[in-house]
Amino acid sequence: MIIVSAVLDFESKSARDKVIEITADIQLATRNEEEGCISYCFAADPCVDNRIQVYELWETEASLLAHFSHHTYHQMVEALNSVGIRSTENQMYLIEKNKSVYDEDGNARKVLFADD
Repeated sequence: MIIVSAVLDFESKSARDKVIEITADIQLATRNEEEGCISYCFAADPCVDNRIQVYELWETEASLLAHFSHHTYHQMVEALNSVGIRSTENQMYLIEKNKSVYDEDGNARKVLFADD
């Protein structure tokens, strides 16, 4: 799996709010149309008025690469640029191991990734 995490800053809270509004349908289309998309969320940061937090989860490298050619990706880029991003930081992470944060009894794990 691949996680994409990003922070997008806009000139103002109103610009950020506009982006949230105009990208909601694009986010939904990405989730529904693109194979391998597990999660795709561009959400307002509750602590920084002009910021969006981005979280994406893709099944494979191939699914993320296909996303970059998909019409929803191009629509998202166009929508974001139409409002004007002031700054951005983004990273992608290859996940080779994963498990629930909580154990079978609903408690936070005491050991995260011991030799499984």
